[in-house]
Amino acid sequence: MIDYRTPTSADGPALDAMAQKIWHDTFAPFTAPQNIAAYLSEAYGPNGKLIRDLTNPAVGWRIACDGAAIVGYAKLVPPFLPDPAMTAGAVQLSQLYVAGTHHGAGIAQALMNWSIETARARGATALLLTVYEANPRAIRFYEKHGFVHIGDYAFPVGDQVDRDLIMRLAL
Repeated sequence: MIDYRTPTSADGPALDAMAQKIWHDTFAPFTAPQNIAAYLSEAYGPNGKLIRDLTNPAVGWRIACDGAAIVGYAKLVPPFLPDPAMTAGAVQLSQLYVAGTHHGAGIAQALMNWSIETARARGATALLLTVYEANPRAIRFYEKHGFVHIGDYAFPVGDQVDRDLIMRLAL
């Protein structure tokens, strides 16, 4: 049975390890080793953004646990996209990750439902996200939930710049 809850700082190392593995499994085929190392050192680890964001009151979290193992999470943030007209009144889904061992178990759906409900509860008029253009599974998932492609975002990974699609769901 999958349990859902808000993580604590004590969950940081396990959450970080799970997120690093998913990121690596998903994006390493598209990224040079030196850029992988650069990105991972910024985003993860004891001084990485993920761990720091666990204590940031502006960031909303939901984790999915299978027993003691964290197998998925969603992270809501204030929009970081550069266009104020695009981000006005919105909340941004920064990450929605589910371990490959748990794909198809309804975890992504539950985390998406939480994300939408939480954004609405915060008074948001839209939920934004970015998704790598070479991640068709994720794009289909978001489109199934009503997200539409409204622009592009240059996502830096080391010295590589990937094209992410900016997607929006009106709430």
